[in-house]
Amino acid sequence: MHATEVLYELFLIFLLARIAGELMTRIHQPPVIGELLVGALIGPKALGLIHGESEALAAIAELGVVFLLFEVGLENRFSDLRRVGTTAAAVALSGVITPMLLGFLLMNSVFGSGRSVSLFVGAALVATSVGVTARVLADLGLIREIESRVILGAAVIDDVLGLLILAVVSGTAQGGLSAVKVVVLIAEAAFFLVFLATVGTRLMRRHGSLIDRVRLADGPFAVGVIICLGLAALAGTIGLAAIVGAFLAGMVLAETREQFALEERIRPLTNFLAPFFFVLTGTAVDVRSLGNPRVIGIGGAVLAVAIAAKLIPCGLAALKLGRRSALIVGTGMVPRGEVGIIVAAIGLRAGALPDDVYSIIVAMSILTTLIVPPALRVLFKDRLVPQAPTIGEITDEHVPAGPPPEDR
Repeated sequence: MHATEVLYELFLIFLLARIAGELMTRIHQPPVIGELLVGALIGPKALGLIHGESEALAAIAELGVVFLLFEVGLENRFSDLRRVGTTAAAVALSGVITPMLLGFLLMNSVFGSGRSVSLFVGAALVATSVGVTARVLADLGLIREIESRVILGAAVIDDVLGLLILAVVSGTAQGGLSAVKVVVLIAEAAFFLVFLATVGTRLMRRHGSLIDRVRLADGPFAVGVIICLGLAALAGTIGLAAIVGAFLAGMVLAETREQFALEERIRPLTNFLAPFFFVLTGTAVDVRSLGNPRVIGIGGAVLAVAIAAKLIPCGLAALKLGRRSALIVGTGMVPRGEVGIIVAAIGLRAGALPDDVYSIIVAMSILTTLIVPPALRVLFKDRLVPQAPTIGEITDEHVPAGPPPEDR
């Protein structure tokens, strides 16, 4: 593709993505939904304004998702995972195992899909979107509630486990389901995670101040980008998804976030690059296939499982907080947001997902994201407050002291 054509498509994608994101924000929905819809509209399977096949665009989209996961990682320390408590851990585990199992069984046993397709659908149902959930709770002024702490803690654990599952699923999809390969991938993923969680964070806490010695303009930003790209490339080299390395790089550097404000430094770059990923992801959606009765049937079943597999087990795991609080926790774990979409895009690129199943996963991710904000408003209606602290302002003192609230 000629350089001028690339620039034209970059201009068109970014312009329409920002307009759509603005419209979504005004109706209290995540901008990612508008970006996906723009992609589906202007892509080759609809208006054909962009082709979505350029290597240059694909590389920019890949950078977008890498820095998106890096930024999410920067919002979550490894040390924070150890403090979220047994309730959040129980919610996270139940919200990983149940969707993975039910998603696989639905596609493999009920609809007769192959193992690779079924594994990717199960993986897409696993992770709760930290970004979507946190934004909804903050917008409602509910970030201080104990249910919110449980949801956010569980969602972070979900993301870590979901990315490890994705690493195994994407690896097996490319090389068959060899038991030895699966064991090797799991071992690599576990070692990568444990090494960074222990050695990486310890080094960053002890020697993170060395970043200040970099004399380049905005040295902390440069060091953060180098570590992000380096670990993303390393993850890809050993057979994991690059986004796993980027996410873990963010969690390691989160140990220095107060000192260097890396989130604020990285966010403009993410805001620029991430829309390209979601618009190009949307271009692969075949809107016409969603009108097929068979696709509608499979999509309805996947959506039902996506909701029930989070709402019920996560709610039961939080039942000691009270029935009302358990329902809030279960509801807050439902949105898949960008995480499910990322899994679908990786499955499509690996050749493991057909176009119609890919479109179903994207539609599921959008719908689970749309239904949660109004549901949480209803469940929290007696506790709504006009303003909320930002995510970065949450501290342990915000958590109510004493026993958890009884049924409300």
